[in-house]
Amino acid sequence: MSEITIRALGTDEWETYRSVRLSSLEESPEAFAASAAQEKDYDEDFWRTRLERSRRLIAQDGDDIVGVVSVGDRSTDEARVGELFGLWVTPRLRGQGVAWKLVEAGVEKAKQESYKFLLYWVGTDNGRAVAFASSFGFRPTDSRRPMKGATEDTQDDDEMAMVYPLGDDPSSVPSSVLD
Repeated sequence: MSEITIRALGTDEWETYRSVRLSSLEESPEAFAASAAQEKDYDEDFWRTRLERSRRLIAQDGDDIVGVVSVGDRSTDEARVGELFGLWVTPRLRGQGVAWKLVEAGVEKAKQESYKFLLYWVGTDNGRAVAFASSFGFRPTDSRRPMKGATEDTQDDDEMAMVYPLGDDPSSVPSSVLD
């Protein structure tokens, strides 16, 4: 493994984002609400809109894209809140710090965009993800929701909101943001 670099995708890099998104959906279908079959036929406008709507950060090992994470906006009138989502790392590099670097870059991007908090929804039964987010500094909240994209087998699964304070005031995230 060479040095892992993290960079934000520009809106003109929709094909790059499409490629890593489809790879993540194919490799880890249980981790996402959507499927590769659903997204593979979306047109260029769809992918460009996604890139404009949220910041997409990729991890690269040389020229190979080995991970991705997104930072979107969940702000309300009460607070400026970002959301971290779509985290994925290629299996061969899991456990080697790539996810950490992606989340770290996501936190920095959220700070640059003046968010006060960053939310990360994690499956309540995904102990590894909860432990990872906790080790980074995300804290669990009481907010739960049904797992997005639930199937018959997973219809009772929940996600919990974990929160990371980004400013000097680590007070609670307004409940309206967690709905």
